[in-house]
Amino acid sequence: MTTRMVIVDRDGVINRDSKDFIRCAEEWIPIPGSITALARLSQAGYRVVIATNQSGLTRGLFSEADLDAMHAKLHHLLDEAHGAIEAVFVCPDLPPTPEDRKQRLFTRIAHELRVDLAGIPAIGDSLRDIQAALDTGARPILVRTGNGLLTEQQLGEDHDVETHADLAAAVDALLAETAG
Repeated sequence: MTTRMVIVDRDGVINRDSKDFIRCAEEWIPIPGSITALARLSQAGYRVVIATNQSGLTRGLFSEADLDAMHAKLHHLLDEAHGAIEAVFVCPDLPPTPEDRKQRLFTRIAHELRVDLAGIPAIGDSLRDIQAALDTGARPILVRTGNGLLTEQQLGEDHDVETHADLAAAVDALLAETAG
């Protein structure tokens, strides 16, 4: 039986992204419906795990305290919505790296949480999110927020990656599957 877990990318999926990096909690602004969507997943018994590349930390654009404050804001908003996330996995490495940073995060999640990623939904907005899911046996789900529209173009017209308008729509589809 597949573990009821979902891996979710952060910037561009849960919160608005910026080409200049999200540098502090004040700049960390949830995409409408994303907090409620995460809460609904956890309320339905899913283990919700965040996997996020944060090279801005290594670049010196923000501190660990700033990153902690962003994640504290996420946890607070989820508490208010009666939801929770199990863990946030962060990769601060600069690209390029010998191995894909997001794939390493997925591998860490599997190892540290002792879970087989086969079939685990992995929701993201970038090509690296989709590729990391495919490379680790997870189930890639693309959202059109953040970089999602560009990613969809990169995948081409004939792609077979499950795609939704946003995190809320992706969660609706996942919850409909488990209810049916």
